[in-house]
Amino acid sequence: MKKNLIFGLAISAALCIPAFAALKPGDRAPEFSAPASLAGKQFHFSLQAALKKGSVVVYFYPSAFTGGCDLEAHTFAQDKDQFTAADASIIGVSEDSIARLNQFSADPSFCAGRFPVASDPGGQIGASYGVTAAPGRPGMKDVRGVAIDHGFFERTTFVIGKDGKIVAAFSSKSDHLAPDAHVKKALAIVQKLAHK
Repeated sequence: MKKNLIFGLAISAALCIPAFAALKPGDRAPEFSAPASLAGKQFHFSLQAALKKGSVVVYFYPSAFTGGCDLEAHTFAQDKDQFTAADASIIGVSEDSIARLNQFSADPSFCAGRFPVASDPGGQIGASYGVTAAPGRPGMKDVRGVAIDHGFFERTTFVIGKDGKIVAAFSSKSDHLAPDAHVKKALAIVQKLAHK
């Protein structure tokens, strides 16, 4: 009896493992809501509400005010009108605090008040998408010299169709994409969706 119970628990655990793997096209995107910032003002972002307006690009990034993330945010801000023309919205997600994101979202060199970024300090949203976060290194500082005290998500982008299903998923690690290439690839996909 005890062996059967242990075997059953082992099988159950094995069956649960894929739920934590990175999501792929065709999977339903996990719904989430989170504190977010747009142009330095905090609000509550809801994926469900955003999908009512069209497709959504959800991009996970390591940290505000770091080289690659700054480039990626700046490129999204520059291309924002093209995303809007394709009926697509953008939401960046990191483990940054909302206070850091208020500064990052308003900074004209980065998000420039053009799109929101959400705070996922415990990494629960990332985990639901199968995006892992590495612990920050002690003493690490951002480009402003401010200490970074949170984990770093693997740079991963998801394009979610209006139906709530993932259309595309790609990461810097597996797809060898530079931060600004994430933006260009996501834009090409949402433009294609808009013409269907």
